[in-house]
Amino acid sequence: MFVLWSELFSAVSYLCDHYISGTPKMSRHQNGEEYRNPTEVKKSQIVMPCHANHRQELSVGELLKWMDSTACLSAERHAGCPCVTVSVDDIHFEHTIGVGQVVNIKAKVNRAFNTSMEVGIVVSCEDLFSDTHWSVCRAVATFVSQRTTGGKVQLRPLVPCTQAEQVEHSLAAERRRMRLVHADIMKDLLANRAFQQGQNCNGAVPAERTRVESVELVLPTHANHQVNTFGGQIMAWMENVATIAASRLCNAHPTLQSIDMFHFRGPSHVGDRLVLKAIVNNAFKNSMEAGVCAEAYQGEEPLRHINSAFMTFEIRDQEGKPCTLPRIRPEPLGMRRYQEAIARNKIRLDRKYIISCKQTEVPLSVPWDLSNQVYLSYNNVSALKMLAARNNWLLNSEKNKVSLYTLEQKQVLSFKVETEIDIPAERAFMLLSDLSKRVEWDPNYERCELILRVNDDDFLYRVVTPSIGKVQDFILLASRRPPCDSGDPYVIALRSVTLPTHPPTEGYNRGEVLCAGFSILEVSKDISKISYFNQASPEVLPYISTDIAGLSSSFYGIFCTCNTFLQENRVDHASTPHKTDLGPGMFFCGCE
Repeated sequence: MFVLWSELFSAVSYLCDHYISGTPKMSRHQNGEEYRNPTEVKKSQIVMPCHANHRQELSVGELLKWMDSTACLSAERHAGCPCVTVSVDDIHFEHTIGVGQVVNIKAKVNRAFNTSMEVGIVVSCEDLFSDTHWSVCRAVATFVSQRTTGGKVQLRPLVPCTQAEQVEHSLAAERRRMRLVHADIMKDLLANRAFQQGQNCNGAVPAERTRVESVELVLPTHANHQVNTFGGQIMAWMENVATIAASRLCNAHPTLQSIDMFHFRGPSHVGDRLVLKAIVNNAFKNSMEAGVCAEAYQGEEPLRHINSAFMTFEIRDQEGKPCTLPRIRPEPLGMRRYQEAIARNKIRLDRKYIISCKQTEVPLSVPWDLSNQVYLSYNNVSALKMLAARNNWLLNSEKNKVSLYTLEQKQVLSFKVETEIDIPAERAFMLLSDLSKRVEWDPNYERCELILRVNDDDFLYRVVTPSIGKVQDFILLASRRPPCDSGDPYVIALRSVTLPTHPPTEGYNRGEVLCAGFSILEVSKDISKISYFNQASPEVLPYISTDIAGLSSSFYGIFCTCNTFLQENRVDHASTPHKTDLGPGMFFCGCE
């Protein structure tokens, strides 16, 4: 019966919904009252001429101040004490905001870790005369709470109450993972010789021409209730000098497109002199990167490094299309910045391409390399978590406590098979992640070649499965995640990637997997709820919909085999070394 499953599912759906930290739909308490997140803070501000630039558009620096203060208030609602900004993830600005329009900012805590918390920020715009609304940007900031006597505060856990909150709570751990490895990605890229090569700079604009330096005095109006300079105020000053540097490259007014992930290295206080230095690091075809550094001092003390940021600008013509930019000639001592800008541009494109694109904009199999590994891994795990978090699954059939659910959305049919098994969750996780054991219970499993062990949690495999006609093979990124906190599930996620070293070969039909895998939740010390998820593409949807009963039988048979395997290996015998290599799930489906 499992062969039937393999034949029917010869395709995988397009990307499942990418991460959107948008406004969650309101749910209601049992008493009928509308639910509102207790950490949620809203700010609405009409854009006045004093907030605008020469184009009568809201200054991005002003917007950054509003975003930071709103997010800080949200963080303090949860912490119950003063908080400071530690870092802000990449920000992509989708639209500008004009004078007379209303800016709506919403911030709420997504997750609290031990001493830090992630705050999601959503910015939208409202035109009062046409009654239209549109998205401006989304951001994720990290805050820490501090006692007035010094030292960080241990935060209480945040309990998600709605489906949207559960998704954000779960994905916050993955985003934190990306932040921690960001510096390592840069090091790996710069070690690549491709980023150590210069270019022909004949006729290029010298970088010295774009250099800007400015000094700001931190006054009480620039500080928070802790007498520290607002992070948003520092970001606004940095945006100002970066914009001047970018405009000097081509004598035109630039438009800020994005701000890269940055980290506050130290505090600034009232009375500080803040020295801001900016320069264009590199120019690409239609965009340029301006780097800006903020340093502080008082009296004759040495400069303290507060923050560095990298901002991407475009120059647009009268029709709003990006203009071709002149090349930049780096300073004699600026080659490092020039090369780092190339590496950051690749990271920027990878993040946007893999994480932020819409379904139809990305192929099922994205090229894999070390520089985009963390983003592919994030996409792999987050896609499965978001699919698992959907709450409108329809129970299709149930047999001996093995339940088959279906969910049809936007011409994509998703499947969930779920059952409880008498086995500890951690043990089930290790067994289902053990590639060497697959052949014992998976009738659709022929062989698997471990291509690369990327790290302890991510693996690349070539998998071969039987099929009608040519044998199918897959190049899979398999990612596993243990729980971050109690109540989180164990996750084994699968998606296809492409590798230059393993192109499609004659005699094999190359399949693709986008969203599939297991979620294992601890019900009690000895009982686990095991759920398998997968999606089917529009091409096979009509045929599959007519034969759900046959699929139910297939699912049930495979889950029974899996259950037997788990029970037989419930105890890890010391005489048999346990391998933890992660292999593909038994129900993954392919797309030719």
